Amino acid sequence: MRTRLSTEQRREQLLAIGAGLFAKRPYDEVWIEEVAEIAQVSRGLLYHYFPTKKDFFASIVRAQRDQLLAMSEPDPALPVAEQLRAGLDVYLEFARTHPDGYRIVHRAASGADREIQEIRESGMAANAARILDAVSVLTPITEVTRLAVRGWLTFVATMILEWLDQPTVTQEELRDLAVRTLFAAVGVTP
Repeated sequence: MRTRLSTEQRREQLLAIGAGLFAKRPYDEVWIEEVAEIAQVSRGLLYHYFPTKKDFFASIVRAQRDQLLAMSEPDPALPVAEQLRAGLDVYLEFARTHPDGYRIVHRAASGADREIQEIRESGMAANAARILDAVSVLTPITEVTRLAVRGWLTFVATMILEWLDQPTVTQEELRDLAVRTLFAAVGVTP
């Protein structure tokens, strides 16, 4: 028997089911009909919440971005290096446990899907602001520093993609490499 959920509960349920499917399979292999079947709702109801598969996927990416940002909220009481390690641990664990989802977001961002690019960009901007805020206690923030941080974020995303494809180093080694490269890029010693 199907459980009656509030509008928000149903939407969250659909997003959770979709996130699970997209984390395991590429975008083209996830079917809206399967999501509806798992949720025990009609396809029409799913389309009521999300008019297209692209809208559904974008909502999942947006929800995951928001969740990652919340989970990686820095603790300003910690030293800068520890703040970075903690945030990177969250992102690396997410990528390790949701490799297909991570790949889709970061590889799709370089493709044609404008909405996914915008969601990814807003996440990158939020992370850049956090990092700049943290490193501002070690060095003045200049345009060069801003550019270094933005470049570092792209560098880390690419390193994570490579690591998922060829896991030749541990998660901790990757994290520590990322921390060292950030400090080198902004010209400070932690």
